[in-house]
Amino acid sequence: MTTASDIMHRGAQWIPAHETLDRAAQLMRELNVGALPISDQNERLCGILTDRDIVIGCVAMGHDPAKVTAGEMAHGTPRWIDANADVGDVLREMRDHQIRRLPVIENKRLVGMISEADLAQHLTEEQIADFAHSVYARGTTR
Repeated sequence: MTTASDIMHRGAQWIPAHETLDRAAQLMRELNVGALPISDQNERLCGILTDRDIVIGCVAMGHDPAKVTAGEMAHGTPRWIDANADVGDVLREMRDHQIRRLPVIENKRLVGMISEADLAQHLTEEQIADFAHSVYARGTTR
């Protein structure tokens, strides 16, 4: 059985909820990623911040990214998957919630991230086609 741990990108890092968006953007640049999980004071997932969130939700609204925190951008219930979950569960979670990045949690701690690139490297062509169709079908919002 292929698990989330088998296909995830290791080395994912949190951005603490109290950090500003300018620092989040710097960390994204350093890590060469477009999204960071947001952690609360107990290092528990409380959201995900994307580069698009920073641009659309902060800069384009006329706000100063040096004054807005990652926690202020955390909305809704963050989605995640257990490291031991089957790849089918990973696909279902991403498809059902139309998300492109999924934090992987083990023992209540972040251990990795699964992105579309990770799926492309580890899935069959049929699995990738089914996933792409379900996530990118006309009328989706994410």
